[in-house]
Amino acid sequence: MHTSDPPLPDALPLPALEEVAASARIVSVPMRVKFRGVLVREALLVRGPAGWGEFCPFLEYDDTESAPWLAGALEAAWHGFPDPVRSAVPVNATVPAVGAADVEGVLARFGDVGAVKVKVAERGQSLADDVARVAEVRRLLPGAGIKIDANGGWDVGGALRALDALGRFGLQYVEQPVADIPGLRTVRLELRRRGETVLVAADESVRRQDDPLRVAREDAADVLVIKAPPLGGVRRALDIIDRAGLPAVVSSALDTSVGIRAGVALAAALPALPYACGLATVSLMAGDVTDTSLVPEHGSLPVRDVEVSQERLERYAAGEDRRRWWLDRLARCHGVLAAGRQR
Repeated sequence: MHTSDPPLPDALPLPALEEVAASARIVSVPMRVKFRGVLVREALLVRGPAGWGEFCPFLEYDDTESAPWLAGALEAAWHGFPDPVRSAVPVNATVPAVGAADVEGVLARFGDVGAVKVKVAERGQSLADDVARVAEVRRLLPGAGIKIDANGGWDVGGALRALDALGRFGLQYVEQPVADIPGLRTVRLELRRRGETVLVAADESVRRQDDPLRVAREDAADVLVIKAPPLGGVRRALDIIDRAGLPAVVSSALDTSVGIRAGVALAAALPALPYACGLATVSLMAGDVTDTSLVPEHGSLPVRDVEVSQERLERYAAGEDRRRWWLDRLARCHGVLAAGRQR
């Protein structure tokens, strides 16, 4: 791979805004625990000829950053997904930045899983908090694969100090230890120089960059953590992974089961899937839009469609002010996508 890589594939046909908006339903689903600062997850669901899609960029994202999320939702609802190569997707549990005493209760919601992702570097917490949390996960699940996710919360020096303290728990990889690509490369090369086996995974540096392939081109990561919506949908994510030539893990963005279905479709279509995926996050939510949530069964998610419940859409319906906010956002992001196709 090099700087003359061909452009990413053209977008799928864009349905008219009026058609999309007519099917839109906005939900507000409470979380069981605070995750990424979120206690209530809002999402806009759309229904097209292929089924349901979910548009749920985080509230602070601008329209340019949010538009690919809409492209992913429209892909799901109007075009469907590529054919799978597996019938189930292995998943990890996810432990937010809770106190060590709360870890067991969080893990209990995920059932029997063989891997756990643990949030670290939470603002307002210390490295001692991270160590206690990871140590408790290891105590409770001595044979599990453990990954840690810093969400870019450390600088290079802090990352290396933290990995010195956390490495003794046997980590598969550290996800986004620092915020930028040069820092990722520095951390990765220093770990190799020290003979450490923990891998460096890139998340935000893939999905929040103008060039999602740069992290691979600059040898800044060993693993890609991929979320389909920020990259414009399953097909575009598959193309990026193929071009990058690195192992990939598929993760979620606190979606309802409709959004998780897109992540499962991506993971199910990958030729290789060496690590458990972060797609079991419906277990962190106190509600859902379906009566048959996509939650782990013996450590895996089945590859199946999601039937949305009208009763649940009404139960979790957002208030009128939030409905209007999301419909305005939908219109603006649809405009961004339409303008991109006219260039």
